[in-house]
Amino acid sequence: MDHTATLLLGAVTFLLAGVVKGTIGLGLPTIAMGLLGLALPPATAAAVLVVPSLVTNAWQMLAGAGLGPLVRRLWPMLLGVVAGTLAGSRLFGLAGAWAAAGLGAALTAYGAVGLAKIRLPTPTPAQERWLGPLVGLATGLVTATTGVFVLPAVPWLQALGLGKDDLVQALGLSFTVSTVALGAGLMQERLLDPALAGLSVAALLPAAAGMALGRVLRERVSEPAFRTTFFWGLLLLGVWLLARSAA
Repeated sequence: MDHTATLLLGAVTFLLAGVVKGTIGLGLPTIAMGLLGLALPPATAAAVLVVPSLVTNAWQMLAGAGLGPLVRRLWPMLLGVVAGTLAGSRLFGLAGAWAAAGLGAALTAYGAVGLAKIRLPTPTPAQERWLGPLVGLATGLVTATTGVFVLPAVPWLQALGLGKDDLVQALGLSFTVSTVALGAGLMQERLLDPALAGLSVAALLPAAAGMALGRVLRERVSEPAFRTTFFWGLLLLGVWLLARSAA
């Protein structure tokens, strides 16, 4: 793919991903990885999404008033995310020949979980203390090998019984930490160079424009219907990536 086509693909991808995030509050990195993964190696796609993912999720993280209590509650999970991502980047990494298949599997699984509306049981405080770090470690390993950091973190956070605003802020916190860890893992493996960093910064503009459009769209469409469409899209995109990897 030539440079112009890459820029066009990136602009359209981050505009669409921003629309999704602006409408339902999540999905920018997942959509970006899936669509960019159709034409670019997963490691390149992950490098391009670092800056827009970091900025948009940090914005979501800082928007609420309950950040301090969330950090105190979730830090064992977040530490697991960092450890899992850095270890996974060193052991497996996004540069592997099977990374595209891993990305397809992650998107398929997330789409299926979303469509099935699977909800984990709420853990007791004692269970949360030891399960949290394991969830973080697993999320970090998935992040390092696919560039997608929603599983199993999102179902776990949804199971904690947080209020709506706290859940949105907790997702922003988890995704921010995952993005920082992913960026560190890419740099550790020398997969994030100045050229890709420049493309990542440039992707901020379409992502921000998409989020603005998404907020307008939120007032005009049914959020449950949009979520269903989103999860079907991820499922089909994941299946396509898996089929192409197997071909």
